[in-house]
Amino acid sequence: MKKRSKRYKELLKSYEIKALYSLDKAVDIVKKLANAKYNETINLTARLSVDPKKSEEQIRTMMVLPKGTGKKIRVLVLATGDKVKEALDAGAEYAGAEELVEKIQGGWLDFDAVIATPDAMKFTGKLGKILGPRGMMPNPKLGTVTFNIKEAVEKMKAGQVELKTDKFGVVRTVIGKADFESGSLKENLAAVFKTLVKVKPAHIGTKTSYIKTLVIHPTHGPAVAIDVNDAWVQLIG
Repeated sequence: MKKRSKRYKELLKSYEIKALYSLDKAVDIVKKLANAKYNETINLTARLSVDPKKSEEQIRTMMVLPKGTGKKIRVLVLATGDKVKEALDAGAEYAGAEELVEKIQGGWLDFDAVIATPDAMKFTGKLGKILGPRGMMPNPKLGTVTFNIKEAVEKMKAGQVELKTDKFGVVRTVIGKADFESGSLKENLAAVFKTLVKVKPAHIGTKTSYIKTLVIHPTHGPAVAIDVNDAWVQLIG
């Protein structure tokens, strides 16, 4: 069993850890739990009633958090010709082709997201073992392989996140930083919830039978459980 710090144990005493809270109350609590010496990330974990072994039940989509992630995203674009300038003009930190591939192969990883034009995908084959495990491999289904580089970069910079089920049917993502206003955290949380509902496999039931549990927690703090049924009524109707 993981040994908990004195600070963590004190946080557990500050609220009812087995209770289910409304969205508003859960956000208020999680902000108080984020009392580390730095600006903690607020994370969301949703357990879905899907079978990830079945391709039709796997959840994988991209969305832009309306209030952003609170993190500066360093974007690398693999492209050639005029698309290099388009990427840099749109705000990408790095853009190019062979020279960037060589740097990455040499161990350079000073970026957070990768976008590629379709004709530059020939360069990514050399990077599969590096980018794949880090979840950075460009994918046309996720909008990270496109000729519309300007839009792709702007979305990434604006706070685009990936919602993807793991082998247990669990989706994990961020919804902001501890210094966000409560309303901003709630807006991001609501957007994630609505997106999960939108991509729900058609044959799976609604309400709590689909989203089984929903919790939020700071990087170094305990989790706060949200009443899924209450969230469904508030956000979906």
